[in-house]
Amino acid sequence: MSAFTLELTPAHHELIRRTHAFAEDVVRPAAAKYDAAEECPWEIVDRAAREGFYNALFYADLIADPTGLSLPLFLEEMFWGCAGIGLTVVLPALALSALNQAGTPEQLARWAPEMFGEPGDIKLAALAVSEPQGGSDVANLQTRARKEGDEWVLDGEKIWIGNGGIADVTIVNAVVDPELGTKGQAMFVVPKDTPGMEQVRRLRKLGHRASHTAELRFESCRIPAENLLGGEDKLEHKLEKARRGEGKPAALGTFEQTRPMVAAMALGVARASFEYACSYARQREAFGGPIIGNQGVSFPLADLAADIDAARLLTWRASWMAANGVPFQAGEGSMSKLKASEVAVRAAEQAVQTCGGWGYVDDLPVEKWYRDAKLYTIFEGTSEIQRMVIGRTLTDPEATDTPLHHHLPGDRGGVSRKFGHGSLARARAGEAFMRLAKKAPDSVLRLGGKLASPGA
Repeated sequence: MSAFTLELTPAHHELIRRTHAFAEDVVRPAAAKYDAAEECPWEIVDRAAREGFYNALFYADLIADPTGLSLPLFLEEMFWGCAGIGLTVVLPALALSALNQAGTPEQLARWAPEMFGEPGDIKLAALAVSEPQGGSDVANLQTRARKEGDEWVLDGEKIWIGNGGIADVTIVNAVVDPELGTKGQAMFVVPKDTPGMEQVRRLRKLGHRASHTAELRFESCRIPAENLLGGEDKLEHKLEKARRGEGKPAALGTFEQTRPMVAAMALGVARASFEYACSYARQREAFGGPIIGNQGVSFPLADLAADIDAARLLTWRASWMAANGVPFQAGEGSMSKLKASEVAVRAAEQAVQTCGGWGYVDDLPVEKWYRDAKLYTIFEGTSEIQRMVIGRTLTDPEATDTPLHHHLPGDRGGVSRKFGHGSLARARAGEAFMRLAKKAPDSVLRLGGKLASPGA
């Protein structure tokens, strides 16, 4: 297990440099065009593939980083460029996460390449969970899957599906045993052009207009039995555990990993808005000087500076926990998404306010960021859902009686347990030194002071 640290590796810094350069040089210049046209940015996705940012192994490598930081670092920089284009680039990673969580190694090898394609032959993937009547309520899914011979048959509707209807691979969450609630669900792979799966309509959105979002219908949609993620033996074992009151929902593992991902996306929009507002306020002059000198402008920006960093630290912690299998005992994943999404909305709104009338028209990018930011308080669970998740942990004494650091994993033995910083042995040694100091010569005091100083 990797220790939680804020120290970035040389590889992290190189990832940041490469991604930021791509976001600044390729993504931002194209953002307004694709936002206005509301078109899938195929050209930019192909460029991302050529730069190594769009393939299954790249995302698998980011997810496998034991520090947990590679993925949020990448996402923040990419979404700093454009949230809509960024979402199109990373949407297959959400489906890949579900495939990785629920599928077998053979299924991963079979379908992961079909989710991304390669430069010159780009493919897309989609994750279909939400439904018209349920929204964030995964316990209220109506899409059903039933076994008929060597096939599974899907019936139901899905909505808010990124890449829905144009994806080469769609991972679909469906109910196989209604009596078991969320624990009676499974995930299935539905390839493009499968009879019975159709795009009902493309959704026109407030923001993220460069990403394709659609409503899907499954009507007697037949797929091979082998397209059940995890296989039938694993499904039967899971259902049997659920009947005994054990196990967890099929989509829950995916959400645990994706909520910090969504938080990192929101941070990209928040940072873009914040940086632009600061730059504008330094250059815009009114009443005899730059408006940044007015507390009415600088104080809200100061609050945002603190809140963005706080949200980033929550995101890094949740990402590290997810990467190392540390349970979210107090809703730490939901905390990261809640705070990052809400600070993104406030940062974008403040950017519009700082720019005044110019912020309200599309001459400046802040009105687009304002429209984009709102999504993060809604998708992958609304802010209300995140508060509900966190609130439910308050009934658990283990989650509320002690702070997080009391139960974080780590080496609880060894020499440092007895002689490390803050140990009783060091405290006693310090007391003895202070007693001797009254009689010791200056040379001995200097040596003792060096030994006792921070960092020794």
